[in-house]
Amino acid sequence: MAQIEFSRGTPEESIPDVRVTRAKSGAGGTATFIFDKPQILTGEFSGDVTGMFLIDEEGEISTREVKGKYVNGEPKSVEAILVMQTEEEFNRFIRFMNRYAEEHGLGLSKS
Repeated sequence: MAQIEFSRGTPEESIPDVRVTRAKSGAGGTATFIFDKPQILTGEFSGDVTGMFLIDEEGEISTREVKGKYVNGEPKSVEAILVMQTEEEFNRFIRFMNRYAEEHGLGLSKS
């Protein structure tokens, strides 16, 4: 079970576009998640956004860097940035993403 939550206990249904970059040193990297029209921007969501939480059987990875994007006053998307400082954090993130991709039928494309 790999899921993404913005409010504890409420899995996000929207599948994000994820862009990952690795530090030149190989020690860490950055992952940028873009959710197009996620449920947290709909009127049906009633919780508080407290961050982005990546949850699987190994535990939890979290970030507080979450921003909403609005166009003409209408909610459009949510962007979350996860910064990984070490190779261990980067490898842990990759394991989460492999589980998440497998459960949601996603693929990997390299640029």
